Amino acid sequence: PIKGFATTLIIGIFTSLFSALIITRLIFAYMSESKKEITFSTKLTENFLPKANFQFVAKRKIFYALSALIIIGGIASLVTRSLDYGVEFTGGRTYKVKFEKAVDLKDVRKALAVTFKEQPEVKMIDNEFKALITTQFMLEDKSADGSKIVDAALASGLKGISDFEILESRQVDPSISAGFKTSSVKAIIFALFIIFFYIVLRFRKWQFGVGALVAMFHDVLIVLGLFSIFWGVLPFGMEINQAFIAAILTVVGYSINDTVVVFDRIREFLTEKRREDSSEVINQALNSTLTRTVNTSVTTFLVLLIIFIFGGESIRGMTFALMIGVVVGTYSSLFIATPLVVDLSKKFDFKKKQKL
Repeated sequence: PIKGFATTLIIGIFTSLFSALIITRLIFAYMSESKKEITFSTKLTENFLPKANFQFVAKRKIFYALSALIIIGGIASLVTRSLDYGVEFTGGRTYKVKFEKAVDLKDVRKALAVTFKEQPEVKMIDNEFKALITTQFMLEDKSADGSKIVDAALASGLKGISDFEILESRQVDPSISAGFKTSSVKAIIFALFIIFFYIVLRFRKWQFGVGALVAMFHDVLIVLGLFSIFWGVLPFGMEINQAFIAAILTVVGYSINDTVVVFDRIREFLTEKRREDSSEVINQALNSTLTRTVNTSVTTFLVLLIIFIFGGESIRGMTFALMIGVVVGTYSSLFIATPLVVDLSKKFDFKKKQKL
């Protein structure tokens, strides 16, 4: 699932790049040659943030404190409540079951606790007719007979509740789940540090790399923390599974995408306005990117919101993680990454000692 998701994103990145560089240019060239009016705003949007002058840099400590509070709250929840780990992380057998009539979640859990001789995890998905059942009953028995015994126990527990149909079932060995957990952590850390080195190479200044790295860690921690805090509170599944890991890596990609755009504008402004105070120039650069940042973030968020509403229960948790990531990634590029570059560069003269 992760490879399929990543492949789709890779194809999407290249096709959107092609569209932006080739197709869009052809359209504007045609409009220009045809003497057609080219506008990029309407009466409602033409005055949207034209002379914004928010003090991102001067008030950076307020946003540091706000982020710290959210992250500390999230870590406290992770320590005390943990997360709703899926079968990929815990190992076990999982069944997606469809009932002929609406069932009560408590009745299903009670009946299966008897036949499985343990308390299984039962979640209703999509509606009151579908359930996702996860159990570690006889997990160490990898034989065909073991699977048959588990299937029989499932049937015995559910037969008194409603007629049912098993839509999907799978088994994850504990050793596989341990390997998946390790590879997931490695993938996230590897992605973060590869991006760090790219930013340092791209901007030739380690402060930019550290700012981007801290912002990405910030985004990942907030998404994880909010998933722990709201697990069991929000009316949809917030399982930590393969799709969630794909979402986290996508959040990292979105965050750095927005941050790079902001960093590019900062470099441009610092080159053009060498005689002005660096902090003030950086603040101007941040304000100049606001329209682009807001437009991009709102557009992406709306697409995700539509998927969240109409996409079904199975991907709702993943989509929710992406929605949080878009908001937090936009916030961190403006209020965390760039102000951190300023703090790290207080004793470094941007304009004299570094080519930007």
